[in-house]
Amino acid sequence: MNFWRNAWTVFRKELMDAMRDRRTLLVVLASSVLMGPLLLLALSELFASLQAKAEQRELVAAGVQYAPSLKNYVERQTWVVREAPSDYEQRLKDSKLGDPVLVIPKDFEADLVRGDSPEVELVSDSANQQSQSGARRVADLLRGFSQERVGLSLALRGVSVELLTPMKVQQRDLASNQTRAAQFTGMLAFFVLLAVVSGAMNAALDSTAGERERGSLEPLLMNPVSALALVLGKWGAVAAVSMLIAVLSCLSFLPGQWLLRSDTLQAMFQFGAREVALFLVLLLPFAAAVSAVLMAVAIRCKSFKEAQANSTVVVMAVSLLPLVSVFNQSGEEAWHLWVPALAQNTLMMRVLKGEGFSALQVAVPLLVCVLLTVAGLMFVARRLRGAAVR
Repeated sequence: MNFWRNAWTVFRKELMDAMRDRRTLLVVLASSVLMGPLLLLALSELFASLQAKAEQRELVAAGVQYAPSLKNYVERQTWVVREAPSDYEQRLKDSKLGDPVLVIPKDFEADLVRGDSPEVELVSDSANQQSQSGARRVADLLRGFSQERVGLSLALRGVSVELLTPMKVQQRDLASNQTRAAQFTGMLAFFVLLAVVSGAMNAALDSTAGERERGSLEPLLMNPVSALALVLGKWGAVAAVSMLIAVLSCLSFLPGQWLLRSDTLQAMFQFGAREVALFLVLLLPFAAAVSAVLMAVAIRCKSFKEAQANSTVVVMAVSLLPLVSVFNQSGEEAWHLWVPALAQNTLMMRVLKGEGFSALQVAVPLLVCVLLTVAGLMFVARRLRGAAVR
């Protein structure tokens, strides 16, 4: 009972110290609260711009006066033909022109009359994402014009057009609305992980390397408190701050959905109380483990600045590990659940897709987080005992 009473006393003291630094705490809390609305607002703007671009049926062409039949077909498809600027190539390279340019030769119509195949050029820039996505829509439009010309030519010769299509293909998409939305909202899980790490980092560094730099760690070790109770109290305060950041970050997505401009994205993105609860099941143990790891990294350092430099390794690991699922095109692997940060990102992506996860799947990353927490706390306690002896 005395052990837990001492740990509770240290916990309250460290928590009060963390709350006393109001400026830092306010910045961290404000960033975690505003993160959800700002991210969803940015995603909404991106999705709305892509939708507006898809609905903008404009064909930018150079030499359209040489192809009256093509212009007639394009206008019958409710597209608008616009003359390309003279410097369209430079504009495409500079991303100042968001539409691909169709270049039509002078002898286009004459070749069609003779039965030849005129060659047109569809100019785009692969570094210009808007022109690259628009090139596919223009290519489909030109393919429709070619099919219409072939059909008219065969009809004049009394040949059925059905002979050219011996097989019909119907596409069926197995992805649900939430799965399609996860292609845009998948970055939410990544930013939540970074928010949890940033929330724990300042408190972890201040309670270890910060106290050593200020000279308050040695007097603290002179008290009749075991090193393990001292470490548990400090870790509890750091983990509490990190968990608070995790809760606020997840809850911020609920009012953030009010800022969605796109009705399509609003219908596809389903994030309610169930998703918040599933996120927290994954994030709270991760916050506890990250807090212990950051304390273990900082306790080795003699100054706060040195601890900041060393803690960037943890931040970099949390930033890079989720990218494994991006580069791995073969889907989820069993070993992903054994890697911290990657496991949380993988399971949170399943939540965003509306799939959820089983108890066995969450048990693996939970076990890893418990092991990391115990290892980190034992390391910090050992270092503190060594410092007390010296």
